[in-house]
Amino acid sequence: MHVVTYPLSDDIPISGVAIDRVCQIGFNRVINVGPSYQRLIFDFLLIFKLMQVVRRHQIDIIHAHNHEAALVAGIVGRLSGLPVIYNAINTMIGELPSFGFIRPRALAVGLAKLLDYATPRVADTVIADTAELHRFLLNIGVAPERVTTINSGVCPEMFASGDASKVRGRFACANEPLIIYTGTFDEFQGLDYLLAAFRIVHQHDPSAKLLLVGSTINPTHRSKYARMAKKLGVASRVTMISCALEELPDFLAAADIAVVPRPESAGIPTKLLNYMAAGKAIVSFEKSATILENGKTGRLVAPATAEGLAEGIVGLLADRNLALELGRNARSLVFRRFDWRSIVEQIEGVYDKIRAEQVANGHRLHRRPGRATAL
Repeated sequence: MHVVTYPLSDDIPISGVAIDRVCQIGFNRVINVGPSYQRLIFDFLLIFKLMQVVRRHQIDIIHAHNHEAALVAGIVGRLSGLPVIYNAINTMIGELPSFGFIRPRALAVGLAKLLDYATPRVADTVIADTAELHRFLLNIGVAPERVTTINSGVCPEMFASGDASKVRGRFACANEPLIIYTGTFDEFQGLDYLLAAFRIVHQHDPSAKLLLVGSTINPTHRSKYARMAKKLGVASRVTMISCALEELPDFLAAADIAVVPRPESAGIPTKLLNYMAAGKAIVSFEKSATILENGKTGRLVAPATAEGLAEGIVGLLADRNLALELGRNARSLVFRRFDWRSIVEQIEGVYDKIRAEQVANGHRLHRRPGRATAL
């Protein structure tokens, strides 16, 4: 397995795969979500790096994650004759216009729709992250036989030994209700809803605290939400903090309730899987947590309003036994359906099918077992 990717990275030990990175361009070495000029350059360089890896290491399959990688893989796949898998984890119409990178907004919307239509068509096979994303692909005309649904996964053992006391001691909240959000601070994540909801929560319980946790926090986002918290009168109870991946289990262990305030997500938010693996009581807008069952594995809110989100949080703070039960059920669901070990077997099944088709079509495979490149 060869992973071809950007030069930007966290210092995370990875074994068992070879990582091939494009060269660093520009001064920004922070991983940011969303479009940028630097990312466009990296995407262009990925075409040449991927072609180099394909030729040098006799690759059999290209497995591309998300839109940029699929477009890169589509070019290299056509040039090399290799099959391409597009792993669809979101829609562009659900994210691209919210970044404000492309103006006017109507142009961003048009480009998003074009990408949603074109990207699946450059691949031979599409893996959809959820049943909702599967339906989206069929609705835009992708042939059903080319699409299969395999959920994203999580490593539950990563969250088995989180130390709540480290975080609660650090933020002086030994016995106070602690609500947590983890992830990026981009507009589509719905932090506006969460802060407005927390104002209502604070009115019910002035001792409650809200932690907004990100791996990196854009200064513009920090300023925006700090101003919003101040305007809402909850600034003293809201903390924005960066955390390294190895600290995440401690932050989640400390929380009473974990929130997904994104109004809608076609794929599975990574934060949701992390919350589930950590056994947290989850409050989420319904359309961002379709893998959960309301009242059994989480508290799902519809329609997407700050008032509804607040009601869900207040209800679980008042019923700690229910909150514990929801958390236990969510963690149990992870082991049944979202453990990477079982998901890997499903992905390998897709690889085996593609390789069998290659043999049937008279293509010579380079090695056994097959060699794949992930983007």
